[in-house]
Amino acid sequence: RVQLMESGGGSVQAGGSLRLSCIVSGYTYNSGCMAWFRQLPAKEREGVAAFDFGAGSTLYADSVKGRFSISQDTANNIVYLQMTSLDPEDTAMYYCAARSDSCYLAASWYVIWGQGTQVTVSS
Repeated sequence: RVQLMESGGGSVQAGGSLRLSCIVSGYTYNSGCMAWFRQLPAKEREGVAAFDFGAGSTLYADSVKGRFSISQDTANNIVYLQMTSLDPEDTAMYYCAARSDSCYLAASWYVIWGQGTQVTVSS
């Protein structure tokens, strides 16, 4: 059974950085897609970044381009989200997700989710 576990969230001041990690167990992701989403209470889950293992390509939401970077450590089955120049609007619960096909930044395409890690950015 595939399981995802996020870590690395926390509180940071505006302009700061955080690196989130998503450890994958039960499957070796060398194909398909791993993605990061974020969600505020009572809001829809928003796609942030995705890594396509098949194409070796990345996908980013416009709101994070140039500030966030997704990468992977295949040997250890970890996907990272490096976040820089953080803004209070980046405050959310961050989730990683997986699917066995191409990448999309829409939550409805994903069925495998982690429990989330909270990121809080103060001004």
